[in-house]
Amino acid sequence: MFACATTGLKGKGKNMSRKEVLLGVVPTRRDLSGEFFCNSNVALERKRQVEAKLSQMGIAYINIDFLNEEGIIRNGLDAEKTAAYLREKGVDALFMPHLNFGCEDAVAKVGKLLNKPLLLWGPRDGAPDAAGNRCTDSQCGLFATGKVLNQFGVPFTYMTNCRVEDEVFDRVLNNFLAASLVVKSFYGMRIGQFGVRPETFWSVKCNERQLLERFGIEVVPITMLEVEAMYKEAISNREVLKERVRYYKDNFDVRIEEEYLYRTAAMYTAISHWAKEYKIDGIASSCWEPMRQIAGISSCFTFAELTDAGLPVACEMDIHGAISSCMAQAASGWKQTSFLADITARHPDNDNAELFWHCGNFPRSVAGKDHKAAISASFDEGRPSVGKFELDKGTVTICRFDGSADDYQLLSARGKVVEGPVTTGTYGWIEFEDWPAIEHRVVTGPYIHHCAGIYADIAPVLYEACRYIPGLHADPMQPDAAQIEKFLK
Repeated sequence: MFACATTGLKGKGKNMSRKEVLLGVVPTRRDLSGEFFCNSNVALERKRQVEAKLSQMGIAYINIDFLNEEGIIRNGLDAEKTAAYLREKGVDALFMPHLNFGCEDAVAKVGKLLNKPLLLWGPRDGAPDAAGNRCTDSQCGLFATGKVLNQFGVPFTYMTNCRVEDEVFDRVLNNFLAASLVVKSFYGMRIGQFGVRPETFWSVKCNERQLLERFGIEVVPITMLEVEAMYKEAISNREVLKERVRYYKDNFDVRIEEEYLYRTAAMYTAISHWAKEYKIDGIASSCWEPMRQIAGISSCFTFAELTDAGLPVACEMDIHGAISSCMAQAASGWKQTSFLADITARHPDNDNAELFWHCGNFPRSVAGKDHKAAISASFDEGRPSVGKFELDKGTVTICRFDGSADDYQLLSARGKVVEGPVTTGTYGWIEFEDWPAIEHRVVTGPYIHHCAGIYADIAPVLYEACRYIPGLHADPMQPDAAQIEKFLK
């Protein structure tokens, strides 16, 4: 899931993409070196084991070999130079292995100075030797460090004291890295805003200033006149559009005239170029009459294709929906594509299943394999071009970032796509453990009828990410907080 490490400078540092995580590894030991207790050679061997494991897992990381002959922090006075070095290298998260008891003030100071997600862990101590001597007492030091991190006000993730070969090591570390990528993707996110919301959609209103002040999320507006100009420029060069039109013909059941395929390709090209130029992470767009007037098409299918290309697009000017989609994709390591759905209607026979639908904006990568995904006309006006297919079977997570007043929450729930009646557009019937509970939460919480869905089990990732986003509260439903906490132990 994550970039591979190399020797020496393990990772690409500040040249890493916003869709990758660089881990700063800061091993620590007590500044003693006895024949038995706090034996430095034992600590160094543990350091080698940890780094070998990270390389085996393919994790991009940077160590602190620059600091001293051991590459281990032993004194709180070294915290500033360690933090400065890791900041210069562009680390996104911290891993603090306690090779023996460790240096609790050094760990807390580095954590405070860098303000990055922090994973606290120490190798499980071995049995005393025949004379009763112990070398490490790492777990004892972890208890001390946890207290000092709390004193410094540093949020952190704790991994159960275990061996590097234990399954829990891989599980918690991978979840932590995925959560760190969500945090990295979340702060400083840039959401393009195409036009204004539909007049009747009060539910998609958001506080742009608060998003910026609290989370550093920028909303980058563009008028529909500017979109129209970009579209006209793109459609004027039909030669450039031929390859994309051919792609549509080869990969979809095309049920619209070729001219509309060119218009769709032109809209895709125009938006893609603008998003690249302005470094946009996701888009919330008008999709009703103003967008339809520009090219004489519905924009649903265009939005689907952009989402499949790693640029999530939310319709009906749902800025929080675009943020939700970006968070979902980040939680999967940007390996899976999200889809933005209306939470629409209860299954006629299955009390725990619900229809997740939209006019035709689901990306092709989430389509069922039984039938070829279609490019069709919209259900309401008969206007091209929208997607038409059913979701693929499998396990999905739905999530919704939303807020009311000063309270922001992140809902998550895991379900599975099941059989249900055929309907229009792009859709899927998703069954949950307890749908009525989710239904009540959506209605009574700060949420609306839109959510992001993704074929990945990301609830634990989103839950952990919220630990590092002050002002955003995790709202896990199925699994709930207790179940996730158990999974992370």
